[in-house]
Amino acid sequence: MIRILLPLLLFIISTKISFSQTDKISDYISVADTITKTALRDRKGYDWLKELCEIGPRLSGSENSMKAILWAKNKMTELGFDSVWLQPVMVPHWERGNKEFCAIYNDKIMIKKLEVLALGGSVSTPENGIEANVIEIKSFDELKQKASEVKGKIVFFNRPIDQGMTNTFAGYGSAVDQRVYGAIEAAKYGAIGVVIRSVTTKFDNVPHAGVMLYVDSLPRIPAAAIGYLDSDFLSEQLKLNPGLVLKLRMNCRTLEDTQSFNVIGEIRGKEFSEEIVVVGGHFDSWDVGCGAHDDGAGCIQSIEVLDLFKRLNIKPKRTIRCVLFINEENGSRGGIEYGKLAASSSEKHIAAIEADRGAFTPVGFNVDSDSITINKISTWLPILEKASIEWVKKGGSGVDVSKIKNAKALLGFVPDDQRYMDVHHSANDVFEEVHPREFELGAAAITVMVYLLSEEGL
Repeated sequence: MIRILLPLLLFIISTKISFSQTDKISDYISVADTITKTALRDRKGYDWLKELCEIGPRLSGSENSMKAILWAKNKMTELGFDSVWLQPVMVPHWERGNKEFCAIYNDKIMIKKLEVLALGGSVSTPENGIEANVIEIKSFDELKQKASEVKGKIVFFNRPIDQGMTNTFAGYGSAVDQRVYGAIEAAKYGAIGVVIRSVTTKFDNVPHAGVMLYVDSLPRIPAAAIGYLDSDFLSEQLKLNPGLVLKLRMNCRTLEDTQSFNVIGEIRGKEFSEEIVVVGGHFDSWDVGCGAHDDGAGCIQSIEVLDLFKRLNIKPKRTIRCVLFINEENGSRGGIEYGKLAASSSEKHIAAIEADRGAFTPVGFNVDSDSITINKISTWLPILEKASIEWVKKGGSGVDVSKIKNAKALLGFVPDDQRYMDVHHSANDVFEEVHPREFELGAAAITVMVYLLSEEGL
């Protein structure tokens, strides 16, 4: 009799477990559907992004940056988060100064003024600028081969993004070394300045900024980006007349480090309050445009995650913490400081999500973790699909959350990337370039992922 009843008992138990799991998934799908519909209908985060963009660009150390920090702290407080605080961070303070000047000449006759932006962290030129012949270079290998021709000249790094790459971040990676390290490499061979083709996918003439670096062992030479179309023009003119002269004038400067802050708000978990799920983006932006996509959108979506929990009266099992990291663009000091806090705290960071790829249509999540954890998160796809998420796969997370070394999983929110490099680090990055439905779908997708991480843990 026992041998007959035991299999029957096991079948009944397994069936109950199966039904229970199915019911749970059904409940999760219902919650995900409600989150998505609420975000799309209410459009609250999109309106907050407009408020933020009205402050203007938010470069670390600037007056606008501090205005935005106080605005975000007040917004989180108004929304009724359980805790809101500022984490002190010392940040670099670089200022662009007056509008830059760049032009090319033939026999002292100006051929054309070029659209130009000093690269972030560049030194200034002398008051009257620098003036020299130009040498066009496509790679650091070519620079080394032409080392004897570089001394006393301005190097024009002219390698565009590879437009053949379907992933624009990969294309960006194929060209951005010129911006970051170009002044270092050119200074090795005696160049007096550097201009680069803007790292962009858009065929316009709006120059794109971004950080550049120096080393103490080499002279610090001024570095700037010129518009895509002006880069084409300069290249063609150099073919016709290699003896062209370029004049560049900039009065940017680096000041003493200044006090700034990460902005942090949280909703406490009802069961495992010491287990933390972080969601955030970087709150600084470059000093052109207003940082709408990079990364105002990711920051406001992160605030809206917590607000959607409150709006829908969802009580998270684990603590949900929104962190707006300062200084990602030219130092990552906000991420470093928060990483130190996470390492020294008794709290357990189970996961952290970074939103720093713009506010375009959601497509997936990259996950930096072990295969078992990635497989577990992948099983949530039927739920995440309610917010337009198509895939979960192994990949990099983000500059700031990567500083949290003790989290079980680090995730990067991935929207469609085809238009991101059109606006990145440029005057194109304005509120009007953000579509409300794409923005709110992104907020919903991140909220659903946070909800599942809170409910299921890792």
